[in-house]
Amino acid sequence: MYLLGYDIGTSSVKASLVDAQSGQTIASAQYPDAEAPIIANQPGWAEQEPEMWWDELKQATARVATKAGGSLADVKAIGISYQMHGLVCVDKEGTPLRPSIIWCDGRAVPYGNKAFEAIGGEKCLQHLLNSPGNFTAAKLAWVKENEPELFAKIDKIMLPGDYIAMKLSGGDKKTTISGLSEGMFWDFQNNEVSKDVMNYFGFSDDIIAEIVPTFSVQSTVCQAIADELGIPAGTPISYRGGDQPNNALSLNVMKPGEIAATGGTSGVVYGVLGEVNYDKLSRVNTFAHVNHAADQTRLGVLLCINGTGILNAWMKRTVAPEGISYGEMNDLAESVPVGAEGLSIIPFGNGAERVLQNENPGASVHGINFNIHNKAHMLRAAQEGIAFSFAYGMDIMAKMGMEIKTIKAGHANLFLSPLFRRTLAAVTGATIELYETDGSVGAAYGAGIGAGIYKDSDEAFKTLKHIATIQPEADCEPYKAAYKLWVERLGK
Repeated sequence: MYLLGYDIGTSSVKASLVDAQSGQTIASAQYPDAEAPIIANQPGWAEQEPEMWWDELKQATARVATKAGGSLADVKAIGISYQMHGLVCVDKEGTPLRPSIIWCDGRAVPYGNKAFEAIGGEKCLQHLLNSPGNFTAAKLAWVKENEPELFAKIDKIMLPGDYIAMKLSGGDKKTTISGLSEGMFWDFQNNEVSKDVMNYFGFSDDIIAEIVPTFSVQSTVCQAIADELGIPAGTPISYRGGDQPNNALSLNVMKPGEIAATGGTSGVVYGVLGEVNYDKLSRVNTFAHVNHAADQTRLGVLLCINGTGILNAWMKRTVAPEGISYGEMNDLAESVPVGAEGLSIIPFGNGAERVLQNENPGASVHGINFNIHNKAHMLRAAQEGIAFSFAYGMDIMAKMGMEIKTIKAGHANLFLSPLFRRTLAAVTGATIELYETDGSVGAAYGAGIGAGIYKDSDEAFKTLKHIATIQPEADCEPYKAAYKLWVERLGK
């Protein structure tokens, strides 16, 4: 009995076939091998053709089938993870009316800012938990104003995962509360589509697709698509989630106080909050988590940190001895004391940070002493500075009422560094747990929960491969002193 998970990314679509009993990943494949194109007709724009995602899914499915021995006849449920915030506009036949305006497109910022002022900042934060900003609702407002003839033809708006589910089912247009919340369409106080947003922008309620539970038999694979993909007709499509909530699901981060973190080129901290709350300075984004319900508040608080792995890579290229590996670079950084003898690095050299209220302090080095500091100090201060930026964001989450106990992460990128892990554990006081997983595998498990194959996430992820657990050290004071100095030098 197999579960099939899809991850609809910006650069590719990945598919994974998972054995429901053993938890073993039978086969994984992605398409294309090179990064998929992004249409940028003007500076700051970013679009992709929804049909391109569908073509990539078909290719990835074929590759998985080949790796699995040529048959997907035992697939019992399908789950979908997808790039968040993208706007897909379809007509009554389900045909896209224009390319999708995807997550990194910036054209809608003025529309969201005006809505924030017109509706009222406090009211937006209390009901939407965010500013409308550059999210899906603001993108749709841009279409309404700039492409009115096209807007008039819209039957439903969808997120990328909703579109893929529609294609698999042969036309069922559905969405979730989690998806609506990431688009700034959901009112958390009244548990309904936001009347304030819909009325302000002049959107008809009919434009919103049918709302279904995140974990449920939302639709099934139609016969024509079954014949094309080799998946049995009637297979439940039983889970969909945005990529960051799904990453948290992949790590079984479902309970209040748990954190899912990634440390690639940029870093993401995604924490689960058990009560409706928001940051009054709008320094984090808050959405409905995949297990949110009217009788069980589960919010995903999302923090993005731009200057993480990219700083570590820059250090390797420009500061570390030539030819050194990341492992050797970590060893060199460990050769100097905690706090790098007073040296601090502010890591925000890759753009402005929402966590800093969209100010852009850039990257900077503080406290350098030419008589004692060397390359090892720079390397250590860089990794500590990255860990401190994670902790700074988690401090905001704590002020929102989140008691952070556990940080879960994939065993990859910066979380391969013992120095980084120890520093983060010490300054947050949280236990770090490392696992082997990815988004498409998590979507497959999500499908199993939604189809009733698993009773809950704990049963689904009981076979999740645990790599290591890192506890805070007995004496964390040197780390905390270095963090305090870092915050002072950040000046926030």
